[in-house]
Amino acid sequence: MGHLPDKTELAEMNAIEQQIRESAPPKKMLSYQIMNKIGEREMSRTRTRTKGKSSFMKRTAIVATTAAVLGVGVIGTGFVSPVMADTLKKIPFLGILYQNTSEEALQTAIKQGIVSEPDTSITHDGVTLRLANLLYDGTRLSFVLERKGENMPPNTPSPYLKEGEKLEGTDSEYAKTASTPEKDQLKGYIETPKILVNGKQIQAFGHYGDLPDWEGAYQVELSNGIKGLPDEFELTIQTKVTKVNEPFEFKVPVKIDNKAIVLKPNATKTSGDFTYTVKELNITPVSTRLVLDSKGPVPKSPQQTGDYTASKVYYEIVDDQGREVKPDMFGYFHREPDLEYHVDDLYSPFKDTPKSITIKPFTLTMKKADWSVVGSGKDSLGERTYLKDLEMTIPVNQ
Repeated sequence: MGHLPDKTELAEMNAIEQQIRESAPPKKMLSYQIMNKIGEREMSRTRTRTKGKSSFMKRTAIVATTAAVLGVGVIGTGFVSPVMADTLKKIPFLGILYQNTSEEALQTAIKQGIVSEPDTSITHDGVTLRLANLLYDGTRLSFVLERKGENMPPNTPSPYLKEGEKLEGTDSEYAKTASTPEKDQLKGYIETPKILVNGKQIQAFGHYGDLPDWEGAYQVELSNGIKGLPDEFELTIQTKVTKVNEPFEFKVPVKIDNKAIVLKPNATKTSGDFTYTVKELNITPVSTRLVLDSKGPVPKSPQQTGDYTASKVYYEIVDDQGREVKPDMFGYFHREPDLEYHVDDLYSPFKDTPKSITIKPFTLTMKKADWSVVGSGKDSLGERTYLKDLEMTIPVNQ
């Protein structure tokens, strides 16, 4: 599965992401670059359903992220039923899960224990952290820490290097901030939490950082590395806050009635020298997960020759009625695609359980001169070239 970044890698990745953030991308299309060390060179990723805030101090602690399902402006928008509006008011942060999810699916998630509100608060030295909500569906683990206190900084993740970490090769403003001595640091930033299951720390990839459009909210979203966790366990969250001596520790029992649909088709499609095999599809009330492996050179259309070329292969997912579920993160790889890929991606949930799922592979067209994506812009990820010979339909046996 890969490894978590060590301290030096983490510091370097933080610097790279900060430089990108300072370029002020469009509000609806946050971009990320990821270093060679975590497996892909010169990659940018776009959250497809996120309203983000571009600010200097905001960052994610692990850049190899799978973005959260982030919906905003849910309560009072007019399409929420009175019953669901009441539910959302009781658990405000459920709004981040509601986008592209039916009311029935969300209510099912609550009944099954997938979504809960621990509402546990700890206060040390004038800073209060509240475990505001928790989601675990067997596919991803997500929670929000709400921070309160006087004179808190505008963002929640700590921008500072920990003792022993070094940042080399950059003299950016971020590097200067990251190297601030402890005595001069601001109070109130949340350091990257440790996550333990039944007392044992888990090694998982994910997103750590500000929750967009929520002041003083810090979100953790883990999806890679949590496979195999039991349906019932004790979750421990350990973190520190800058300029606060005593650590914060939350212990929460997690128990879900796991009725996720897990498909393991091991189905393969081939076109020319390119082949891919779908290993697994997970369907839960709040997410869809696709796991597959591919090998071989990417098929190219007549338009993807000369000054242009094909991107890596992406995978669109639709139900039996042709309704697409959106990927949580869309990555641009600004170079020739590799010959092998392991895909483990999250998508939004289906409105209801489909009778079948169709996977529609496609590529984007890139201009070799600068590796820009043809047709990409504020409201488009790029022009899609569908690989019809590679389409695959998988029946869903309930």
